[in-house]
Amino acid sequence: MPTPATVLLSFFASRGIGPYLRQHFLDTTFKGLYQPNAFDTMLLIPYFIVLILLASYGVHRYILVYLYYKHRKKKTTTPPSEFSELPRVTVQLPIFNEQYVVDRLLSSICKLQYPLDKLDIQLLDDSTDETQAVARALVENYAAQGFPVNYLHRTNREGYKAGALAEGMKTAKGEFIAIFDADFTPPEDFLLKTIHHLTDPSIGMVQTRWTHINRNYSFLTEVEAILLDGHFVLEHSGRARSNVFFNFNGTAGVWRRTAIEEAGGWQHDTLTEDTDLSYRAQMKGWKFVYLQDVECPAELPVEMTAFKTQQARWAKGLIQTGKKILPQVLKSKQSFHVKLEAWYHLTSNLSYPLMVLLSVLLLPAMIIRFYQGWFQMLYIDLPLFMASTFSISSFYLVSQRELFPGRWFRALLYLPFLMALGIGLTVTNTGAVIEALIGKQSAFARTPKYRVESKKDKVRANKYRKRLGWVPWVELIIGTYFAMTVYYAVVNENYITVPFLILFVVGYWYTGLMSLLQGRFSGLSLSESHSKPFPVGV
Repeated sequence: MPTPATVLLSFFASRGIGPYLRQHFLDTTFKGLYQPNAFDTMLLIPYFIVLILLASYGVHRYILVYLYYKHRKKKTTTPPSEFSELPRVTVQLPIFNEQYVVDRLLSSICKLQYPLDKLDIQLLDDSTDETQAVARALVENYAAQGFPVNYLHRTNREGYKAGALAEGMKTAKGEFIAIFDADFTPPEDFLLKTIHHLTDPSIGMVQTRWTHINRNYSFLTEVEAILLDGHFVLEHSGRARSNVFFNFNGTAGVWRRTAIEEAGGWQHDTLTEDTDLSYRAQMKGWKFVYLQDVECPAELPVEMTAFKTQQARWAKGLIQTGKKILPQVLKSKQSFHVKLEAWYHLTSNLSYPLMVLLSVLLLPAMIIRFYQGWFQMLYIDLPLFMASTFSISSFYLVSQRELFPGRWFRALLYLPFLMALGIGLTVTNTGAVIEALIGKQSAFARTPKYRVESKKDKVRANKYRKRLGWVPWVELIIGTYFAMTVYYAVVNENYITVPFLILFVVGYWYTGLMSLLQGRFSGLSLSESHSKPFPVGV
C-alpha cells in the first residue's frame, strides 16, 4: 500500500516538482544515509521536551483568545446599581524616588471628580533623594488649597511597595482603597466610573485597563504598548469573563478594604504583591471586576534597561507567587478550569528558561534533524515551532483589532519585532526566574520614570539608570550564535527554518545593542537637563 508521502510525491510529479521533493525529502529520509546513535537521541529528547512545553504555552494563548470571543457578551460595562450616597475612598499613591512625575501624579489625583469630604489622599513616600522635598512641597500646596492630601514618609523601605501600602492602611479612612503608581494619570471621572461596581457586596476589587501616554514616543514604546494591550485585552478579559482567577495589576484599580484585610493584607514575600493578594482574596471567595472600557493612562519605560528591569521584576514575582499560591489553589475545591488557568498564569514565565534551553539545543538539533530528513522536520518540528511562535502574533494581533478596529493592521509591522523582543528578554528574565525558583530574595527594583511623554522630551536623570552589567554582551553573543545557525540553514537549503532563526538573531541583537547604546549615548545631554530646577508649583 502506498504511503501518504508517496501519493503526495506522485501528485507533484505530474507538475514537474516531484524529483526535487524526492531528492530533498524522501531520499534523505528513507535511503539510510543517517544512522541513529545514543548521543543524538540524548540530545533530541530534551529538544522535543522543550518544544512541546513551549507549544503548550502557545496553545494556551489560543485558548485565551477563544475564551475572549466565547464570552464576549459577558463584558462588564455598567454597574449593577449605584450608591445612593458615595462612600469614602482612600487614594494611595506609593512612590520611591519619583521627583519627575510626582507633580503630574498629584495634579491628576486632585482633579478627580469626587466629593472632597469623601476623599482621603495618601502620598506614601519611601524616597531617599530630592523627591522628599519636592513631594512634601507639593502636598503642602495642595493641602493649603483644601485638598485632603497627606504626606507619609518612611525612613526605611521594609516591604517596599507592599510595606508602604500596609503602612498607609493603618491611617486610611476609606471603606474603599484606590491605588495609583507614580507614572499614572487617572482621568477625572475614574472614581465615578469604578466605585459603583462595588455596590455588589461580593465584589472585592475593580481593575481598569492601562493605556499609554507615550505610546508613539519610539519604536520600543510602540512594541511595549502592544505587549500590554495583549495582557489587558485578552488575558484579563478572557479570564474575567470565563469566571477564573485574574489579578490586580498593582495600580489603576479600587479595592474593598474588607477584601484586603480578610485576605491577609499586603505581604512582601514576593515581588508581585498585587498578584499574591489577588489570589488570596479570590481564594476567600471575593469576586473581581475588570472594566476594559475604563482607561487609565500611564508612562511606558523609554529605555531598554528600564524595560528589562520591569519585565524581570514581573517574571520573578510571578514565579514567587506561583510557588506560594499554586499549592493552595491546586488543593482547593476550585473547579479544574480555575486550577488549570491558575497554573498557566502563574507558571507562564517558565517559558524563558525553556527558550534558553532551546537556544542551546537548536543548532545541534537542526544538524541532526537535517540528516534525519526534512520531511520529519516538516510534520514534527515545524508544527511545534508554529504553536510556540505564531500563537504570539495572533494573540497580539487580535488585541489590536479589538482596540483599534480601523487601524489595527498597523500592528502587522510591529509583530515580527514584538516576537523578537520577547525572545531577546530571555536572558534577563531567565535569571529572574531562576532566582525565584531557588528562593533568592532581592530588592524591589523600581522602573525609572522620567516624565517622557513626547519625542521632544529627554531622559532626565542618569542616576536612575540601572547598570548594564554583563547581560547585553551575553545577548550579543547569543545573537551571533543564531546568525551562525541562519548561515548553516541557508547553506543546507533549510530555508523553512530561516524566518524563525532570524527572529532569534534580531531579538538578541536588538536588546543587547539597545541596552549598550542607550547606556552610552543617552547620558550625553543629561547634565544639562538634570541641572534645571524641577517645578514645584501647583
